[in-house]
Amino acid sequence: MNYSILDFLDLLGAVGLFLYGMKVMSEGLQKAAGDRLRNILSAMTRNRFTGLLTGCAITALIQSSSASTVMVVSFVNAGLMTLAQSMAVIFGANVGTTFTAWIITLFGFKVDVSVAVLPLIAAAVVLLFVNSSRAKSIGEFLIGFAFLFMGLNMISSYVPDLQSNPEMFAVLRGYASMGFGSIVIFMLVGLVVTAVIQSSSATFAIVLIMCTKGWITFDLACALVLGSNIGTTVTPLLASMSGNMAAKRTAMGHLLFNLLGTVWCLCVFVPFADFNAWLTESFGQGDPNALYGFVTNLEATDPGLYNHLFDNSLPAGHDVLRRVAVMQMSVSFGLSVFHTTFNLVNVAIMIWLTGIYVKIVEWLIPARKGEDDEFTLKFISRGMVNASELNLAQAEKEMSIFAQRVSRMVEMGHTLIHTKEKSEEFNQLYSRLEKYEDISDRMELEIARYLNRCAEGRLSNEGKLRIGGMLRIVGEIESIADCCMGVGKILMRKVQSQAVFTEQIYANIDVMYKYLEEAMTMMLAELADPENVSQRSLIDSYNKEREINNLRNTYRSANIENINSGAYEYQAGIYYMDIISDLERTGDYIINVVDTLKDTARRAGA
Repeated sequence: MNYSILDFLDLLGAVGLFLYGMKVMSEGLQKAAGDRLRNILSAMTRNRFTGLLTGCAITALIQSSSASTVMVVSFVNAGLMTLAQSMAVIFGANVGTTFTAWIITLFGFKVDVSVAVLPLIAAAVVLLFVNSSRAKSIGEFLIGFAFLFMGLNMISSYVPDLQSNPEMFAVLRGYASMGFGSIVIFMLVGLVVTAVIQSSSATFAIVLIMCTKGWITFDLACALVLGSNIGTTVTPLLASMSGNMAAKRTAMGHLLFNLLGTVWCLCVFVPFADFNAWLTESFGQGDPNALYGFVTNLEATDPGLYNHLFDNSLPAGHDVLRRVAVMQMSVSFGLSVFHTTFNLVNVAIMIWLTGIYVKIVEWLIPARKGEDDEFTLKFISRGMVNASELNLAQAEKEMSIFAQRVSRMVEMGHTLIHTKEKSEEFNQLYSRLEKYEDISDRMELEIARYLNRCAEGRLSNEGKLRIGGMLRIVGEIESIADCCMGVGKILMRKVQSQAVFTEQIYANIDVMYKYLEEAMTMMLAELADPENVSQRSLIDSYNKEREINNLRNTYRSANIENINSGAYEYQAGIYYMDIISDLERTGDYIINVVDTLKDTARRAGA
């Protein structure tokens, strides 16, 4: 097999075309679907069974479980799908991938979508010149789809041609008579080959060639197919490396599904392979074990005829050619039955254990201790979904996480007020507050940069409005963090001046914090689902802001009387009022976030 540097560079170019096609297709799809995508995904994954059907249908259409699983990992990374929802879709993807095997079995070839690529581009270019923004987006989607399959077709052309060089696998013949050890070895070979060439369909074709040459029996062919199921998990695992914790857990769930399925199958492998051979005969396709016996007997009794069979020198219509073709069909059908039966049984078992799966995956990939105290962006660190509309969904999720971090600063400030001054606990809490404030500055900057990058792409009018609103909200959230740090600085000045707060001051501050924390909770709920903020929630937020303002005014008036009456010292009153004013400003920033959410929703719906 000759494989040059130029072939390798061609392969890289084909991969580049494939990735670019995926990017263009995704962007076009998201611009055409917009925010409806979240509703579509929600409907498709409403329960484990609809998720299962979704994964099965998508994989059957695109004929690649790796591609569909990478897509699921991307959606989880974007926060559009939960880990539990993704598990059901991945289970379905494993069933859907058997569709390709049946196409090869029944028709002898894989559906060549690349035939329609140029007509598809021709139709798409017409849409690009239509005035409708949605039509242009559909045109982009079709062009991306065409490029994607052009890339796939070229990748298969420039990958080292293992299928036409089966002699590379002749050495495995020596490991075909080791009992159960052979089954494990051939399963591992199927895993490695599929992981390298990233095509279980190509592995399927190689297995068929090895059976035809009489190198392996039907049960060892089944072991190779079993290993290919694990090999397909490599691509999602690699894709998840640049994603967040949820994306890594999703890819791990895919691997775990196939690993656990392989374990139970190995435990009953011989009777399970025999059962599938019986099924094949029951469908009238003959005994898939017959090919191995026929070819090995031919090699032993008539080596010349055996060699002619595989150097294509036998005349068309020769009796041996016809008999081998019939038995090849039997093996191909049997392998498809095995692949399908394995995945159906696996799904039938695992679909009821989705909750346990999620817990196992979370245990295998635990959240890092203290990760909330570190600067980590959960959804947009190196965003895996390049489509602009989905990028906005990622940014919304990150913005909600940002607000949750800052809400902890509100709690820290309240705790700091009641912590013994000059103690180790006081100093540690103040340092933690400083660290969180630094994190908030950096998060604001990174989210703003991310939104600015989103704005550089083509967006719907609604998307542009959302970016403007999110930029303002991020700034307001950071201002809340500044106010929380401001409380800490006031307390440090109070400690240095040795001012003393009375029980009444502490009680008043506690009431102010109670109102503020209630307002913060309302804001967090609204940010968690910005598209469905109710009128009742908005009214409650505005009422809470008025209560905070009224409380500030009440305390300010009472403060002058208390100082004059000697209830506490003037210096203590100054620091007390500084804290109250700081908390009132925090309430202002909270209501600014609520205002922006309301305005963005109103303008988007106009």
